[in-house]
Amino acid sequence: MVQQGVLLALYSTYRRDLINYANSFTGDMARAEDIVQEAWLRLQDAAQKQGFRSPRSYLYSIVRNLALDGRRREKRERMVVVSQPLDTVAEISADRQPSVDQVLLHRDEMERLYAALAELPERTRIAFEMHRFGERKLREIAAFLDVSVAKAHTLVVEALEHCKERLDQP
Repeated sequence: MVQQGVLLALYSTYRRDLINYANSFTGDMARAEDIVQEAWLRLQDAAQKQGFRSPRSYLYSIVRNLALDGRRREKRERMVVVSQPLDTVAEISADRQPSVDQVLLHRDEMERLYAALAELPERTRIAFEMHRFGERKLREIAAFLDVSVAKAHTLVVEALEHCKERLDQP
């Protein structure tokens, strides 16, 4: 297991970068800070229960997942039409529930996508996630990674090709 002092040093060192990374998904600095704080708490909890080879990568993964979960939740909330009565919204929601087969298929695809992303070099993965999940422009990605816009584009394309290749495999 990882010692608490090591985790605290890791958090202190990367806190600002983690906030910027979360902000690349949320576009809201206050929300990004909340996400990083939640990620820190989850890292501490996980460190007590299990060990991991790379606490830094694990922390970035937690931040990414929390930010993406938040975006999905916000999109779902925006989809609810306020003008409809609550009974109607509940009926619509119940009708749109996916089948068990659809859920299992989607879960399998997501697991393969996460595995493909985990295979990428960190900078390539971050560029892809910022572009596809965070809806960030290439110039924003380039500034965040301190690379040219052309390099940011190359990183995103490489990641996309890698993910397509992995998802096309059975």
